[in-house]
Amino acid sequence: MPLRQYCSILIVISSVACMASVPTSWTAERQSLVDREQQVWSTPVHDSEFAAVPHTTQASCAATQPPQALATPNPLIDEPQEDSKVTVSFIIGTDGKVHSPLILESAGTSEDNTVLNTIRAWRYRPAMCNGVPTESEAKIGFSPR
Repeated sequence: MPLRQYCSILIVISSVACMASVPTSWTAERQSLVDREQQVWSTPVHDSEFAAVPHTTQASCAATQPPQALATPNPLIDEPQEDSKVTVSFIIGTDGKVHSPLILESAGTSEDNTVLNTIRAWRYRPAMCNGVPTESEAKIGFSPR
């Protein structure tokens, strides 16, 4: 048998052996992640406080429009404590993405990291100043229900 045929048969056999060794629990784990992701992305829009970010080169706005939330899922905080609250300040850029999130009130490292990672994925329709997208600042608080 030529060497090329031997190598290709060996590759096929090793691929089949690798696929057979994948645990079946992976599909169950993946399914639970899909369910969890669906739950996160189907949560309602949050009430936030918005403020315009002052710029020295920008003229005053005659017609302003605050940013509009497009995707702002709740962070999944594991076992929140009764008195814990996380308050975050961030900038909504002209691209609608969250920039520079900053923890103002902490509930612990784990909860803070979860909230920051979730907020970084949020998307908005940017604030408008005279019909031009502009940056705005937002502040939001999370507390256990």
